[in-house]
Amino acid sequence: MSGKIGMGRKQKRFVFIASMLGAGAISLGLILYTLNDNIVFFLSPSEILSKTTIPQQRLRIGGLVEANSLKRNGDTAAFSVTDGKHNLLVTYNGALPDLFREGQGVVAEGHLQGDIFRADTVFAKHDENYMPREVADALKKQGYWQENGKTGEAKQK
Repeated sequence: MSGKIGMGRKQKRFVFIASMLGAGAISLGLILYTLNDNIVFFLSPSEILSKTTIPQQRLRIGGLVEANSLKRNGDTAAFSVTDGKHNLLVTYNGALPDLFREGQGVVAEGHLQGDIFRADTVFAKHDENYMPREVADALKKQGYWQENGKTGEAKQK
């Protein structure tokens, strides 16, 4: 009476496939866990003010730098970002981009602390024809964007 010792071809193939699927699932889980820390959501000032955000949650806001809102105190800058409907005060510690101007498009990354957005990164548009798509879409939704790429109050019909 001799019994089979070891695994046959089918069992070996099954173990191999199961091992590969398990390794793939673990890899995918690790990738998603790592990406979760780097996901940043884009919101307009109106969306931020209407939603409940988690303190210290990384956000990306965009809109126009409101005219006459820029205040500087040493390395700290405070300015208001608007989407035409609501304004949000933004503070930033550091040098603002060279192309940063009032009335121009801006995107800031950071977190909301009370009613103030604490930015750790500020991006300004790089020429008169460019604005990040998310910013332009949010401004169009609010009726604050003109199709020729200029910003300001929407034309009344």
